[in-house]
Order: sequence, then C-alpha cells, then structure tokens
Amino acid sequence: MIPVSVITGFLGSGKTTLLRSVLRDSAYAGSAVIVNEWGDIGLDHELLETSEENLLGLANGCLCCATRGDLARTLIDLAARRRSGAVTYHRVLIETSGLADPAPILHTLLIDPSIAEDHRVEAVVTVVDALLGAETIARHPEAAQQAMLADRLLLSKTDLAPETATLEAKLASLNPGAPILRAVHGAIPPDMLFASAAGPETLQHWLETIATPSARHSAGVETISILREEPLPAVVLPLFLEALAEHAGEKLLRMKGIIRVAEAPEKPAVLHGVRHVLHPIQWLEDWPSADRRSRLVLIGQGIPQWWPTRLLEALEEEARA
Repeated sequence: MIPVSVITGFLGSGKTTLLRSVLRDSAYAGSAVIVNEWGDIGLDHELLETSEENLLGLANGCLCCATRGDLARTLIDLAARRRSGAVTYHRVLIETSGLADPAPILHTLLIDPSIAEDHRVEAVVTVVDALLGAETIARHPEAAQQAMLADRLLLSKTDLAPETATLEAKLASLNPGAPILRAVHGAIPPDMLFASAAGPETLQHWLETIATPSARHSAGVETISILREEPLPAVVLPLFLEALAEHAGEKLLRMKGIIRVAEAPEKPAVLHGVRHVLHPIQWLEDWPSADRRSRLVLIGQGIPQWWPTRLLEALEEEARA
C-alpha cells in the first residue's frame, strides 16, 4: 500500500516551504508530489522537465504532478505507471491550494475503490502561520476548517512570532486532539509529521487528550465519549460507521476509537473518521496500553449526546438477536 499524506493550510502559511524541506530529507526522496492547483508549485528552481506534460521530475528523484482537480485520475495514472515500472515512488504527498477543504480529498482517497486498493491515508498536516494565524482563522472559515481536520498542526514562521500562546489556545479549542508542532525556518523532521494518524501511539494520545477536562472547543462544538467494558460483535462496526456517515455527515468533525471486538479481543479495531469520510477499519496486533476497554470519541456540531451510544446499543442488540 502506498502511504498518502495531505499538506494543507491557508494562503501564504508556508506549505511549499515545508514541502521543499521534506523532499530534501533522504527518506522522502523519491516521493510523488501532487500539487492540487496550477501555479502553486513554487519549486521552479528544483524542477527538470520530463516528456510528460503534467509530470515533472525533481532534482532529488521525486515526481511532481500539477492538477486542477481530478485527483482520482492523477493518482490512478501514477499508480498504473508505477506498476508498469515507468516511474518509481514509495509515498504520495498532496499539497492543497490555500482555500481548499481537505475533506473532499480524504473522501476521494478513502471511498474510490480504484484508489483505496493501492493507497492508504497516512496523515493530514495543516500548516498555520504563527504570525497571522489567529487573525486568519477569525476572518476565514476555510482556515478554521483546515485546522479542525488536521491530524497534526504545524506552526510556521515561528522566528517572526515572539508570542504564540493565543494562537495555540485557539488551535487547541478547534482541534484538541492534534499535536501542535513548530517548524524552525520552515523545517521539521518529516517523521514527526507523517507518522500514521491511526497508529497506536497517536491514537492513544488523541483519546487521552480529548478525555481531559482541559480540552476545550469552539462554540457549538461538543465532545461525545463512549466507554465500554464489554466487547462488541465485529459485525456491528461497519454498520455503525455506515450509519454515522449517513445520519451525522457534515456534523461529525472528528471521530476516533479503539474497540474491543468479541471475536478477537486481543487485536483491537481502530475507527477513524473526519466528517462523512470514515476510514476503513484497521486492526492492531496488540493494545497500546493495559486498558482493554473500548473507547470512542466523537467531536461534532449538533449531534445529540445520546445518539451514538443509542445507535451502538441498537446495532448490538440486533447483532445478538
């Protein structure tokens, strides 16, 4: 499976500077880069034209595609070339435009079967300008959405911003579970950014952070936590995800959980989703801690507190009937 990470952030936040830094790391040389808007590449001094009209070869061996919107076709085309041996890459990095909502990109990656068979979503990284980020989030709902959908938040231009506590408090209110990292002159070790968002350590951190009393949200955003001692039948999980996508949809900002399944209690199932985009169920080889209880946390706007628990109970009752 080819890991895919999405780099998003508002106009001028420093996405391309970050991308340049990442591609200089030897572990990330040979990546495929998709810039989801013409004219937003910003890598001209590193580019070498190839024979393909929309495929650019980078000096470090990476590939760069520029596309105006047909992300699915670009990914499928790249994967076909990779299988044929025409190109070589081991991961995909997608840089969105400054006004993009990452949710449709995630939807494409997860829902389109021709993409999902070859690719897995690794992480969504949102770059936030440390100097202007608070003002940008207040004025532009796109910037707030980008922050809310992130697995990791990265502060850029920290050398220009002597004080970031106010911005960090705002980001924590929008997305309490996302670690806030700091780039130094646009650089940060890539492995800090692109570790799997559904990995056991990351999941454990998110669940513990959201469960603390200090976790705050913006107005109208609520956290719904479910803690279960008894395992769930495996058949309940896909039904639960399907019902969430159908009935919660855009109201569901984030959802993560680790579930003890009756048929395999020692291998927990991981649930992970953003809005109506719910990732395929993943299975861990072992529990990340001694706590073997199922824990599910949803962050939403306008979702009744009782509804997810009631839904799980109804599906469980039906499965055991």
